Amino acid sequence: MKVSKRIARIEPSLTRKMFNLAKNFDDVIDLTLGDPDLAPPEELVKAAYRAMEGNKLHYSANAGLLEARRAVSQKIAEVWGQEVAPENIAITVGGMEALFLSLCCMVDEGDEVIVLAPYYINYLQMIELCGGKPVIVDAYDAQNGLYVHRDALEAAVTDKTIAIIINSPNNPTGDVFSREMLKDIAVVAQAHDLSIISDEVYRTLLYDGRSHESVLQFPEAAGRTLVVDSMSKEYSMTGWRIGFAFGPEEIIANMVKMQENVAACANVASQYALVEAYEGKVQNNFIVEEFRKRRDYLYEAVSGIKWLRVQKPKATFYMFVDISQTGYRSEEFAYKLLEDVHVAVVPGVVYGKAYDSYIRVAYTRKIEMLEKAVQRFHIFFDKLEKDQ
Repeated sequence: MKVSKRIARIEPSLTRKMFNLAKNFDDVIDLTLGDPDLAPPEELVKAAYRAMEGNKLHYSANAGLLEARRAVSQKIAEVWGQEVAPENIAITVGGMEALFLSLCCMVDEGDEVIVLAPYYINYLQMIELCGGKPVIVDAYDAQNGLYVHRDALEAAVTDKTIAIIINSPNNPTGDVFSREMLKDIAVVAQAHDLSIISDEVYRTLLYDGRSHESVLQFPEAAGRTLVVDSMSKEYSMTGWRIGFAFGPEEIIANMVKMQENVAACANVASQYALVEAYEGKVQNNFIVEEFRKRRDYLYEAVSGIKWLRVQKPKATFYMFVDISQTGYRSEEFAYKLLEDVHVAVVPGVVYGKAYDSYIRVAYTRKIEMLEKAVQRFHIFFDKLEKDQ
């Protein structure tokens, strides 16, 4: 059977490869996927159950249940300070479908999309599936964290550029874009009439009293920004596959048209859980507090290993660790760590060629497991010391 050239170019990511390899070890400590081990709030489970028990599981509108879009509209007013009608909101199969549908509706063959690195690997593959070309702008180093100068953005723009994808709070670094950086992005987008796709799925996982800042706060971003969000990280609902997008009317309308041909609608039981979360203002503070404790433990532990350098994450549940002192490239290091001490991490090269001296560690496991992982790190580095 014929396989299209477009899909043949797409390969499973190293993230998934490491996740799959980890299954070969009975005692592995898997710190690869961004899949938190916490249960969602009980109220949301009960809301989904009520929908199932009441046989409320038939197709919704392609855009999602009206009550779900109304609940999201209220949340948008609270979080982003924007008045967005339910008609300009699409409920999607997680944030990932929102990203893919938006790119399908924006990208023509040969169009270029600027992606700030380190990046979520699926951005690149989605752009390529749509026939576009990702243009990478590196925006991170171990000393300064996330930053990109306006000149670097300007230099990446060509007559084929149609959009910029941004992700703050950021996977994989655990950092956040500064207000100045967001402003520069908005200004460049306006100057060149570019769309902005702003992936804000980690907006609730902020530490040390930080508040979420969106590119939408700047007038230059108005009318050209599509925001993608999800319940996955906010309420620890990764497998529920429920997200949403809002933005320019013409893009949302076409995403809904695509939805009819892709998934019909998002999971309806999950949509009722979304309504309960946002209309009932269900608290998720316990999730943030738990990950803050894990972050604090892991940061102190990793900072004490001379071979490693790391910035303290400001957000998310990821730590981007500089391994350059070991002399290993990231993929080689990750394989050796897995084989020698059965700890699985993600090679930094997954997130951009410039980050081959990093690994991403997801602190999505209980502190007891993180402590065991750190013990194994020490065994690994003690051996490395002896072999030097």
